Amino acid sequence: MQDKINLKAFKEFVQSSNFGGFLLFLCVIVSLVIANSSLAVPLQKILETKLGFENEAVHLNYSVSMWINDGLMAIFFLLVGLEIKREIIEGELSSPKKAILPIIAAVGGAIVPALIYSYFNSGMETVSGWGIPMATDIAFALAVISLLDKRVPASLKIFLAALAIVDDLIAILVIAVFYSSGIELTYLAYAGIGMVLLIAMNRLNVMNPYLYLIPGIFIWYFVHHSGIHATIAGVLVAMTLPTNETNVASPLERLEHALVKPVNFFIIPLFAFANTNITIQNEMIEGLTSPLGLGISMGLIFGKPIGIVTTSFICSKLKIGQLPAHSTLIHMTGLGLLAGIGFTMSIFISMLSFNNQLFIEEAKLSILITSLIAGILGYLILKISSKSKNTIDV
Repeated sequence: MQDKINLKAFKEFVQSSNFGGFLLFLCVIVSLVIANSSLAVPLQKILETKLGFENEAVHLNYSVSMWINDGLMAIFFLLVGLEIKREIIEGELSSPKKAILPIIAAVGGAIVPALIYSYFNSGMETVSGWGIPMATDIAFALAVISLLDKRVPASLKIFLAALAIVDDLIAILVIAVFYSSGIELTYLAYAGIGMVLLIAMNRLNVMNPYLYLIPGIFIWYFVHHSGIHATIAGVLVAMTLPTNETNVASPLERLEHALVKPVNFFIIPLFAFANTNITIQNEMIEGLTSPLGLGISMGLIFGKPIGIVTTSFICSKLKIGQLPAHSTLIHMTGLGLLAGIGFTMSIFISMLSFNNQLFIEEAKLSILITSLIAGILGYLILKISSKSKNTIDV
């Protein structure tokens, strides 16, 4: 009987969102162990192995690493895009009253870390990494706050989810505008034609979500060759899927439901495994206190909560928006720290920021350590806040 109970508990854990966070953390640990063992070189060779084909008309011959970062991550961004659109149409961003505070808080939580990073790296070749501390890893942040269960107000979890969604949108715009280069207008025009087709399908009420993926694959190819980062194609395709405000599952919601587990249990862990295989060297340890490392750590640990708490407090005082119900100053500080878990998006932006591999590795190590610290501090502060009665005067 006890075995059946244990098996049921294990199945429930595997099917829960927390398992995705656990799997992600496990992949990071395994990747770091391999990278600092005799298996480091064989793993790197596997990641550099070319897969695909190419001829005069089609160019699809890339390394395993690039297929993961440009191909599979486009599916991750597709899911992010679906979540953003759903929240705008029927969720926490569906009305100005609901949306204004998470939007302003997310903007504050993005600008302040970018300014802190730029301050530390002004005039240096690492200044291009200003976008790294702007990002929040929505999966990790929500996983940590879910561990607190009913010890924090439900409104705070909803606010964090909405803020993280807006944060993802900001990161997407930053990648599209500032981390793309050499725009090829011909390929961009082809992608535009694909988008027109998807919009027409939406207008014609095509309700099979998978039919949108066929033109989506071609859009991904054209965007990839246009100079704009290929993952943006996932967001563009997501915005064309039909949805509604009823209880009937829309094409968008059906596709979102179908993608959640593959993305959380396979794509993100695989991305983490492929991109955290950091062979730790003395230079990298020293890099934690370099302008690059300090810009990332100070931006995520201090910039995020300062930006989020300050803008939220100002908005509440000016009656522009309303803070989450039953929230306290400690709650908002803990939430701001959870938003400092950069991880997936920060690592992704770091690889777009630099050509120097040492800078990329230093950035990844800083992101890993800082995200861990931010997550632990955020968890502890929110746990303490459950025993506190200090509220923000709104």
